[in-house]
Amino acid sequence: MKLVVVGGDAAGMSAASQARKRLGPDRLEIVAFERGHFTSYSACGIPYWIGGAVKDRDALIARGPQEFRDAGITVHIRHEVTGIDLDAREVVVRDLDGGGERREGFDHLMYATGATPVTPDWARVDGGGVFGVQTLDDGAAIHAWLDGEPRPRKAVVIGGGYIGVEMAEAMIRRGLEVTLLEKAAQPMSTVDPDMGERVREAICGLGIEVRTNTHVRGLETRDGRITAVVTPEGALPADIVVLGLGVRPNTALAVRSGIPVGVTGGLRTDLRMRVVGPHGHLDGIWAAGDCVQTVHRISGQPVHVPLGTHANKQGRVAGINIGGGYATFPGVIGTGVTKVCELEVARTGLSEKEADRAGFAFVTASVESTSRAGYYPGASTMVVKLIAEKRTGMLLGAQIVGREEAAKRIDALAIAIWNRMTVEEMTALDLSYAPPFSPVWDPVLIAARKATDAVHAAG
Repeated sequence: MKLVVVGGDAAGMSAASQARKRLGPDRLEIVAFERGHFTSYSACGIPYWIGGAVKDRDALIARGPQEFRDAGITVHIRHEVTGIDLDAREVVVRDLDGGGERREGFDHLMYATGATPVTPDWARVDGGGVFGVQTLDDGAAIHAWLDGEPRPRKAVVIGGGYIGVEMAEAMIRRGLEVTLLEKAAQPMSTVDPDMGERVREAICGLGIEVRTNTHVRGLETRDGRITAVVTPEGALPADIVVLGLGVRPNTALAVRSGIPVGVTGGLRTDLRMRVVGPHGHLDGIWAAGDCVQTVHRISGQPVHVPLGTHANKQGRVAGINIGGGYATFPGVIGTGVTKVCELEVARTGLSEKEADRAGFAFVTASVESTSRAGYYPGASTMVVKLIAEKRTGMLLGAQIVGREEAAKRIDALAIAIWNRMTVEEMTALDLSYAPPFSPVWDPVLIAARKATDAVHAAG
């Protein structure tokens, strides 16, 4: 029996590793194809490598190709799967360095192609200096550009989401003049606008120019290099442009091969990560990671949430099932965290907009508190915002913006949402207390009390 893995990062290699643990080489041959130069790396760490917090590129690599080969998994880097023949149970593979194509048969196919950066038509220019940030190869290309001659002095980051904000900070740490462009009213649209305003203040405090409500019209190049970003307010000089406009599931290969996608553009899977077609799951076809859609456990709606945490979990589930075991992936609640210099930003569950779209009537409560007892040295402020269903008080979403030791409190709130707790139930949570770690009333508990009052007041 043979498993072919398309994509050599988190989801694909997690699946391969789990399948190998359960079935030895005499029972299962595993062949993985990766079109880039690296396997099993942390794409989330790329901004910190570029900004200098991580000194060595290889620190981002969890397991290289040879480690997988030593474990009995054949890995071919710089090989791209260009076609899938479902009837013949074969893939078409192109050697990107040596040239030529071949066909490889399979009994099981693991589709783990990840996501691709959103690249509008205006961003497709004939010139260097325009980058997405999705793969380690992308990070290496940005590094080479920043270290090349002439040295870039002005950076424009387009898009104020996680990657955009993190890359803007990385560029300022590299000594560039940085402008961040965002089409919405505030950066970090994954949190509500009132919380996004706090993020904006922190970004500006780094010396980054933030322009919101700004639409990009095009890019200008000269002599093969980017020179400016064109907006309705005029052209912004740029020596490097980073696209932080989000990502889309990389499902073009699947679509060409007759594998259907869901409403988010990602592959549809069942709980065991088997790809679902019009008439049920496709026998022996599996998918995981940023190329799949999943379900939001609170709204019940299909969502595309591209995070390495999900990719590893989904790949593990697929690999267990391929190896003859049983495992399921139950969905997501959209937990995410990032930082802007010393400001930490976290969210989980539904935002106000998402709760409204899902049909919930809700109340909100925001509190400002401190990370430690107010008298203990180093205490810093944070804002905790909760969103609760109007009648039942069930916690629907939470957001935190604050300084050191603020963001990881989102995990307690994520657990509460995962288990469908009400804000009133949360007020009795036995959370830890000591002055170096928390006020006697933790900010999570204070927010839960205020949200409970709002639920009762709303009737």
